[in-house]
Amino acid sequence: MFFDKLRRFIGLKKKGETKEILVSCEPLETRVALLEGGILEEFAVERGGAKEIAGNIYKGRVHNVEPGLKALFVDIGVEKNAFLHYWDAVPAALDAGVEAVERKGRKRKTRSISADDIPQLYPPGSEVVVQVSKGPIGNKGARVTTNITLAGRYLVLLPYSEQFGISRKIEDPKERMRLRKILQELDVPEGMGLIIRTVGEGKKARYFVRDLAMLLEQWRAIEERIRTEKAPALLYAEPDLIERTVRDFLTEDVDQIVVDDEQAYGRIRELVGKISKRSQRKIRLYKESVPIFERFNVEKQIDTAFRRQVWLPSGGYIVIDETEALVAIDVNTGRAKASGREENTILQTNLEAAEEVARQLRLRNIGGLVIIDFIDMRSKRDQNLVVHRLKECLRRDKARTHVLPISPLGLVEMTRQRVQESIWQSQYVQCPYCEGRGVIKSPETMSVEIQRAITTVMRSHPEVRELRIVVNHLVLERLKTEDEDILVDLERKLQGKLLFRADPKVHVEEFHIYNAVTNQELYHRP
Repeated sequence: MFFDKLRRFIGLKKKGETKEILVSCEPLETRVALLEGGILEEFAVERGGAKEIAGNIYKGRVHNVEPGLKALFVDIGVEKNAFLHYWDAVPAALDAGVEAVERKGRKRKTRSISADDIPQLYPPGSEVVVQVSKGPIGNKGARVTTNITLAGRYLVLLPYSEQFGISRKIEDPKERMRLRKILQELDVPEGMGLIIRTVGEGKKARYFVRDLAMLLEQWRAIEERIRTEKAPALLYAEPDLIERTVRDFLTEDVDQIVVDDEQAYGRIRELVGKISKRSQRKIRLYKESVPIFERFNVEKQIDTAFRRQVWLPSGGYIVIDETEALVAIDVNTGRAKASGREENTILQTNLEAAEEVARQLRLRNIGGLVIIDFIDMRSKRDQNLVVHRLKECLRRDKARTHVLPISPLGLVEMTRQRVQESIWQSQYVQCPYCEGRGVIKSPETMSVEIQRAITTVMRSHPEVRELRIVVNHLVLERLKTEDEDILVDLERKLQGKLLFRADPKVHVEEFHIYNAVTNQELYHRP
């Protein structure tokens, strides 16, 4: 039990637990799944026609300056101008997940650029090199920054920053000391910086030398395009899903990569060969007739994972609702059986929910503000245990996260870095029937509205004595049964005749009122 907790804390597999990457290529989309012990832990989709621009580097032209928003709008050659906040246009400090390292013998140039200088530095019509930090989401354009980064396998190159650092996820003090020495010895051009990624843990110096050479070669090609291309222009495109999978998910503890497409198989072998010839043995071409995601039970896990309600092992469940402003997650005991004290059942359900929430955020690629309503816990100790478990499970997330303590109302507020649309936003469209509300008016509500409209029409047209009302069949059923006596009284009161007809093409919330004699439409509720 203790060793299971320790493994989970430091991100190790359980003994005998396999770690597999599955790559499924179809004409319209490519899907990648990371399984640990057969459980889906990471999931990514890339559509053939969709153009993801997060991570791309552009030479843009400032379209307009908005002092009230403290922002520039930059034309980068896509549908909507990109948003560049003043603070994203000044040299940025290293991320909180990176420990800064001072390089011996290198004097850092002091840059006195402040947010107030930006309108003068980048007036309308001026050119600026930017990188997309957040792709377009909904009706919002892309967000960009002038703090350019180029990610390699083991390193991140900072072409416009002289900062150096090591990922804080590498926790062993001796290993951090070794990596600091390697960072000191790498031949980095003046004016540039470097960050050692988590995957660099345990790697020999030659891997970093090779990775740096590749990144510098990439940057030289970008610099050449900066000199020659006219704005707006794409200078560098972030690699596609297959290349990102090799770069970001292929670690030493991956047992195998299974690919169902021969062309993708050859490409992955080539990419992996540049990193480690030995790792090429882990790549396998899948040739069975059963689809790869069905063979490994991934399809069923995807269907289950993306439902609004997700069950927990003890019988509780969580409900996930995505809105434009935030994501709300509600935790419920459901069928959870009380084992002894009620407090223990609540704690167990909340701990399971914390693990599942962290997993769901990764699987669904949910970003922005997330509000979690755990089941109420009286004990401060229990509250701290649940928040600690949530933070512990979020450690493996590649996106930046920030979790606040439980509020007096029993809510946990957290944020997760949003780079692009969530799976839900990218794969679903607004329901044309309910127009995205998720609910429609009940037949009873429609009956009330129809009676009100009939009264209005009869009083507005005293010459009309006979009306034909066309409604949805569900509404007609209500009118003919429960509200029949009310409608008879309404006819007597208005001294008219009411004829009802159902039309399957009419929406539940729609109805039409006609003059039954002349067929003239007198009222329409769209």
